[in-house]
Amino acid sequence: MLKRFVIVMLLAAMMSTVGLVSLTAQDSIEVGPITQAIIDRDELICGVNASLTGFGVVNDAGEYVGFDVDFCRAIAAAILGDATKVSFRPLTGAERQAAIQGGEIDMMSRNTTWTLSRDTEWGVIYAPTTFFDGQGIGVRAESGITSIEELDGAAVCVQRGTTTELNIADAFASRGLDYEPVPGDDGPSTFQAYLDNRCDAWTTDKSGIVSYHATSPNPGEHAILDINLSKEPLGPLSPQSDPQFAEIIAWTIYGMMNAEEFGITSENVGEYLESDNPEIQRLLGIGDNASGSYLGIANDFMVTVLEQVGNYGEVYERNLGELVPERGLNALYIDGGLLYPMPFR
Repeated sequence: MLKRFVIVMLLAAMMSTVGLVSLTAQDSIEVGPITQAIIDRDELICGVNASLTGFGVVNDAGEYVGFDVDFCRAIAAAILGDATKVSFRPLTGAERQAAIQGGEIDMMSRNTTWTLSRDTEWGVIYAPTTFFDGQGIGVRAESGITSIEELDGAAVCVQRGTTTELNIADAFASRGLDYEPVPGDDGPSTFQAYLDNRCDAWTTDKSGIVSYHATSPNPGEHAILDINLSKEPLGPLSPQSDPQFAEIIAWTIYGMMNAEEFGITSENVGEYLESDNPEIQRLLGIGDNASGSYLGIANDFMVTVLEQVGNYGEVYERNLGELVPERGLNALYIDGGLLYPMPFR
């Protein structure tokens, strides 16, 4: 009997120790090199697009605004407590790999497709997809063209150094069609070549086509073919050298999606600080519930993110609500979309 008692007490002590080690490890997370660099300089350096309305552009006040831009601000809020502490680096499509590999930026949030080759050759960690897109083809409405087959032998403007360039080649080849590529160095120059009648059609992600057509001199003169040439999951990415930083990016995005699901916004987040819902308590880091402490940042980091940037739905509506009013795949799973945020537990 005494022997059994001793064994039980030893097991209890061991379990207690395991729990203590777990709690101690949780409360003393060692931040990664990129996270530490951000803290030391008191600023996040984020690579973005500077010429795609809705996603990343410089407004008349000289400020960067857009859907992708707001995720940079959210990460700054999560780590530094201030969404304004971001230095933006405008990047063309061809400049992205060198910028992320060379340490010029801490992270990138610039309509960049998640692919096998980029994931491995670029040496990056992709965050959860923030925008599910597909490649399309833009044409002049007066041309009467409604299918890719009608573009056999046509000239097509396309941005070089992108998956778009590879996808359009595959699309024509797989259908036994010919075309003449007219390459552009970046999005604006590619679209301008199309406007200058150097090509019969042009191609990029559908969200980009919508953006450029909407901001063109005569939006009604253009149309988009009813075809998806590819899957284009777009989202932020960061170097593989700091997985701890990548976790902060991922869980900030999941947090913004979860907040939309719970109905927590930048306007009402304060009201939820007294919530007795355990899921919301964990999301917001209320009381003894661990949240940011798992990531080595402020436990209530999501409160700051939501107050200063908003939830996913707010970010979408603010930047893309007029351009792409139907969220489609980019709606929450409860609304028929693909956004399925992981739980804070």
